[in-house]
Amino acid sequence: MAKDDDEPKPLDALVPFEEGDFHALSEALARDPQYNDRRLVARRKLGALGKEALARIEAECGLALASRTSLHTPHTFNGMRVKRLWVYLCRAKAEKKRLKSILGAELAKDLDAAYRNAYLCIALESDVLEVSLRIHVDAWYDGQNMLNRVKREGFDGWLKALNALDGFFLRLDDWKGEWRCGALDRNKLEEFLRYYKPGEHALRVERRYPAPPKNRGAVLAPEAPMHVLAELVRLVPLYRFCAWSEESNFLFSR
Repeated sequence: MAKDDDEPKPLDALVPFEEGDFHALSEALARDPQYNDRRLVARRKLGALGKEALARIEAECGLALASRTSLHTPHTFNGMRVKRLWVYLCRAKAEKKRLKSILGAELAKDLDAAYRNAYLCIALESDVLEVSLRIHVDAWYDGQNMLNRVKREGFDGWLKALNALDGFFLRLDDWKGEWRCGALDRNKLEEFLRYYKPGEHALRVERRYPAPPKNRGAVLAPEAPMHVLAELVRLVPLYRFCAWSEESNFLFSR
């Protein structure tokens, strides 16, 4: 993950994606430093989307988050390959501080790493544009918070938040199984929870759009950035349901 000082300055406007944004992430070019500038262009587009998402989510949903982008250069952190670029929105510093006070110093020592928090994400790969909510294996406290909330309140709230996301899929780790949002019922969510274990499995709710050469129309259209931004905002109610916060405090028994 890039440090704050390395964050690219967002462009003044949301710029449409280009075929080169995806091509520079292909297997053949992922290690090539000659394509760093090309990947930086894509990273800046994602950075601008992240900044716009922060403003819209705070204005429309009253939720303050923090935004970061991933590395666009081959580095030991990414295995010397840039096969994926993303912007992610996770809990702000004040919320991290509150969570640290709940978890304690030992459990919260790695909380500053963004992927160890539930986060909203827009990502590019060589063949796909993704919009998602992700709970990493190491963000077990957010996964456990969600699980405890469902156990305490029942399935209705979680089911409602998921079924409001027609077009997205609930997925478990790298399993092939998928649960289609908009068509879920209690039985399907009970099936999911029979397998999902926070700290052992990653959880994600994602929508993936095929990228060039399979699809040149949708992801390269001038309105594509605004569309994925709107889809990211649609995930906010689910984020608020799952992620630990003062308003969703179900991590430990009361």
